[in-house]
Amino acid sequence: MIFDRFSAARRRRRRLAEDVYMRLVNRARDGWFYDTAEVPDTVDGRFDMIVIHAHLLFRRMGAIPGEGQDLAQDIFDVMFRDMDRSLREMGVGDLSVGKHVKGMARAFYGRGGAYEEGLTGGRDVLRRALRENVYRNTEPSDAAVDALASYMETLAARLDSQPLEALTAETGPFPPVADKEMQP
Repeated sequence: MIFDRFSAARRRRRRLAEDVYMRLVNRARDGWFYDTAEVPDTVDGRFDMIVIHAHLLFRRMGAIPGEGQDLAQDIFDVMFRDMDRSLREMGVGDLSVGKHVKGMARAFYGRGGAYEEGLTGGRDVLRRALRENVYRNTEPSDAAVDALASYMETLAARLDSQPLEALTAETGPFPPVADKEMQP
């Protein structure tokens, strides 16, 4: 009996993690990032936008002991299962998928650390982190980098005040980018 309740609760949390992750991916696909913020519309650019949103979500969920941290781990697991699946769909061979996923995990943690330094160290530090990661090998305008930095700072501040219920609601943790509050 107790195992049935545990497994049912675990299944509900896993479904919730999948739903929140899909909202995260949908936000990362918003055209604003690729037009106004000049993020390269490539596999790497889209990965970078997923990383930014996941980092901002996980930093908030990590501050919510117990359920928030557990759900963040579930979302992380869903994210990397999805990346594994995506690599396979792109034709990466079974023998090298693990190596690629490990590289993506290293990139995730490296970028997350750089973004966290930027969020706590000021706009110049954040702009530098964005140029080195999101905009590597490209020459975005200063306005585009500032727009993305402003978006990140605004979203981080907004998420920091949200309870877990708001982060997981169907309306999601991510307000529309067109929301005036989210614009630089």
